[in-house]
Amino acid sequence: MAWWQEALRGGLTGLGSYLAAHVLLCLVPAFFIAGALAALVPKEAITRYLGSKARRPVAYGAAVAAGSTLAVCSCTIVPLFAGIYRKGAGLGPAITFLFFAPAANVMAIAYTGAALGIDLAIARLALSLLFSIAIGITMARLFRREESVRAAARDTGFAAGEPLRGDVVLLVALLFALLIAGTLQVGWLSGSLASGSFDAPAAARFERWLARVLPFDASRQEEGVGVHGALKIALLALLAPLAWRGLDHVDAKATRATALALGALVVTLLVASLRIVVAGERLEVHLVGRTLAIAGGLAALLFVARRRLGELRTRQWLWESWRFAKQIVPILLIGVFCVGAVRGFIKPEWIRAVAGENTLLGNLAGVGFGVLMYFPTLVEVPIAQLFLSLGMHRGPLLAYLMADPELSLQSILITSAILGRKKTWTYVALVAAAATASGWIYGRVLGG
Repeated sequence: MAWWQEALRGGLTGLGSYLAAHVLLCLVPAFFIAGALAALVPKEAITRYLGSKARRPVAYGAAVAAGSTLAVCSCTIVPLFAGIYRKGAGLGPAITFLFFAPAANVMAIAYTGAALGIDLAIARLALSLLFSIAIGITMARLFRREESVRAAARDTGFAAGEPLRGDVVLLVALLFALLIAGTLQVGWLSGSLASGSFDAPAAARFERWLARVLPFDASRQEEGVGVHGALKIALLALLAPLAWRGLDHVDAKATRATALALGALVVTLLVASLRIVVAGERLEVHLVGRTLAIAGGLAALLFVARRRLGELRTRQWLWESWRFAKQIVPILLIGVFCVGAVRGFIKPEWIRAVAGENTLLGNLAGVGFGVLMYFPTLVEVPIAQLFLSLGMHRGPLLAYLMADPELSLQSILITSAILGRKKTWTYVALVAAAATASGWIYGRVLGG
């Protein structure tokens, strides 16, 4: 197979796996949270705690506290970052939130401790805390003039001058609950409550065909596209034009197309929350706890939107959410494809050669692996176990753990669309330096 064919297949495999596994139940709630922050939350509610004029301990403490609760990857955190930044958060606290949330949230630290050792978990937490605040403060100082101009000319949005209403707080809380229900991996959410199965030899043949066309290596924690994943991709392909027609002008008027798009979105989320597997020649459909949680959350959101927000505020919220999706999703998909295309050419055997010792070059290699071998949140931990078994030193291993949740190609592209190239590449350089320094320091002090 020619190199370009291998790259094309790798890109399509990576894109298919990402769409099948991670877009719906994490990114969709994130877009709606960002839309709610932009459309419904008063500027003062953000700037009071995260604004450039807020006291530094309060602003950076709030950014860290908010980030510690969100077990999401960089692609999901970017829409939330965009929401608070556009609503008035200072560059420094917003950057701290952007860095800390995927790198050192509670679940990531707990999983790191259980799988790789408490020493690595403590180092990851402490160094993420230190460098997230340091990078935020550095960015704020480097771009203080531009930020002053932005603060003076900031668009106050739909909710300017209004107090923070209880219905908005309830809506945002429900959206965060939906995000957590869709991403949290615990038994009561993933356990089967009811199931049914039926003969489906065609589904079995289709899944085998998918495995040939889009091959993956499960031993390297790669995710393929099965029947369920293909169904979710098909629903996404159907949803995209419906959303474009129904939401692109929803700020002016809600139409039947709007209702159709939202209905299709609900169906898609519910299907995504099921567990559908091929077992032999049979197709099994499992109703899991996550399905009930998603259904309950969607019903609660519908009630709040219709009975508490009213039509105007609901339309404003939907339009802002759609605006974020239009800006971010195309860049995200391009980035995911490019990562998949490049990732297949990286050989695990190289790891031992370039990162087997705690050198600056070895730690830089760990950062490079984190960028090019991006995985969704928490999956970086079993990948780190694989790297450790292949001979990676624990110093470069920490550098990888610090970089992988932060510096994926797709998140860099999306952040550039929000901050501009100059700020984004300054941030990338600072994060790469921080991850390299973290690994080197840890390797010198504790890594052995």
